[in-house]
Amino acid sequence: MSPIADRLLMGPGPSNPYPEVATALAAPVIGHLDPEFLGVLDDTCDRLRTAFATANALTLPLSGTGSAGMEAAFVNLVRPGDPVVVGVNGLFGERMAETAARVGAQVVRVEAPWGQPLDPGQLLEAHRSPALIALVHAETSTGVANDVASVAAGRGDALLVVDTVTSLGGMAVEVDGWGADIAYSCSQKCLGAPPGLAPITVSERARARLVERPSSWYLDLSLIAGYVEAGAGRAYHHTAPVTMVGALHGALGALMEEGVAASCERHRRCGTLLQDGLVDLGLELFAPEAHRLAQLTTVVVPRDIPGGRSEADVRMQLLTEYDIEIGGGAGQLAGQVWRIGCMGHTARPANVMALLGALGEVLGR
Repeated sequence: MSPIADRLLMGPGPSNPYPEVATALAAPVIGHLDPEFLGVLDDTCDRLRTAFATANALTLPLSGTGSAGMEAAFVNLVRPGDPVVVGVNGLFGERMAETAARVGAQVVRVEAPWGQPLDPGQLLEAHRSPALIALVHAETSTGVANDVASVAAGRGDALLVVDTVTSLGGMAVEVDGWGADIAYSCSQKCLGAPPGLAPITVSERARARLVERPSSWYLDLSLIAGYVEAGAGRAYHHTAPVTMVGALHGALGALMEEGVAASCERHRRCGTLLQDGLVDLGLELFAPEAHRLAQLTTVVVPRDIPGGRSEADVRMQLLTEYDIEIGGGAGQLAGQVWRIGCMGHTARPANVMALLGALGEVLGR
């Protein structure tokens, strides 16, 4: 996959987990208007529809990371003065609120403490007639899952934007079943491709309400649609990242072969194995059990790290001595928690056991 493919987010693994991904990254680069590439692009969009569980025609890998998907959602849907309800219970809900404010929205924040889920009722009651409601499905900074289905069921005429960056491919994402209007994700987490693309899907209802001339030309979904939709004549928009799309195509191929439901179940099993093992080490899990993500586990940093070392020292030792990378806390949780990703190909029992063994040795447990 890449020079660090063996490590990914946590633990050692086979050197070539997804042969199609490695092949795409090593292949000679062809033009972004080459018929061969356009065929791969079309197939990638089809595979994304399966992953998102949607029939939306405008479903594509947006050129940019998951944050580009977030910004595309807001610049294309929000007009100055629009009331926009945003759920904030972590760093990425905060980013949604900030992005909405920057494009002129009247932002109505609905907050929950970091580490707790959002209350769907509060989101639905926050404004009598919002233009848009936005929330994060799987909050990466806290390891907490939010209830998208309940918000979707009661949102009325409001458009619904959902961040699925840490959920797509790792837990059930049901765009059409929810009735979500825009959902966006990333290529590198549960999908297991290198970072650099933001899968995004847009409902017909949202397309009917797109801003005519959004502030970002590059993220103008109406213009991008003319390039990615085969029946639209392939109007040139920008130079697509050919190699990255090929890599995502390969990663999605692995997901299609395994099956989305099977992938979600594998992530669930490995998350349970990891979390049970962390508790057995005497560590405290941060997110409440009923709303805990399987693919991203937050662990309270223990006070009794041997030698008086910092939590960053532990992470560095895991990386340098065991070739295992775990994340530190983000935002207001910096220094307080570790974030352990168990995603994509890395979500394997052998990797979980390697992490638990290494962490136990480092902590003297």
